[in-house]
Amino acid sequence: MKELDLLKKDWKKNSDSFVQISEKEIYIMIHKKSSSIVKWILIISILEISLSTFSNLFLNTDEVTRKANHPGIVTALNILTYFNYVVVLIFVVLFYKNYRTISATVSTKLLMSAILRTRKTVQYYVWYNLGMIVIVSIFTFFIVFLYNPDMEFLRDKLAADGKAMLATIGILFLMIAGFFGLFWCFYRLIYGTLLRRLYANYKELKKIDF
Repeated sequence: MKELDLLKKDWKKNSDSFVQISEKEIYIMIHKKSSSIVKWILIISILEISLSTFSNLFLNTDEVTRKANHPGIVTALNILTYFNYVVVLIFVVLFYKNYRTISATVSTKLLMSAILRTRKTVQYYVWYNLGMIVIVSIFTFFIVFLYNPDMEFLRDKLAADGKAMLATIGILFLMIAGFFGLFWCFYRLIYGTLLRRLYANYKELKKIDF
């Protein structure tokens, strides 16, 4: 009986060590997957700002301000553009810092904290971009409508017809909603997929008890 008890104790001791090894392997796998996901978030954000810069440089996006021919409007748009670049670059830096933190983290709790912080940063980034889409769309419409000489006929017509004015506002609202929905779907597809995978890693880490 004593020998059997000793065997049971030895088996239990070995069994515990196997579980511990398995948990370590799971942690390493989750750590690697999380680091890869955050790296992709960083890459996509850099590609996004690069594409935006390319379009501004080569697609003649200052046509609206040129036709408006109003110094105050040009200044306001330049300020808005530079402000947007600064904010987006700050987000890119934060994504890079999150990537470095997750890559270098060796503690489960620290990794979980880094994952949650990364998710919040990405969510703020997405909502900021969606908000800027709405602001820029409204701003651009009013610049074109109020200051573009080509719109003089339309301005006179809308001023004389209240129903046409309401219809125009309705069309503007639908266009902005369409742009918002399009980009929301894009962000949900790209960043949403990555965030769901990252949160799945977080839930797996919660199950590990070192």
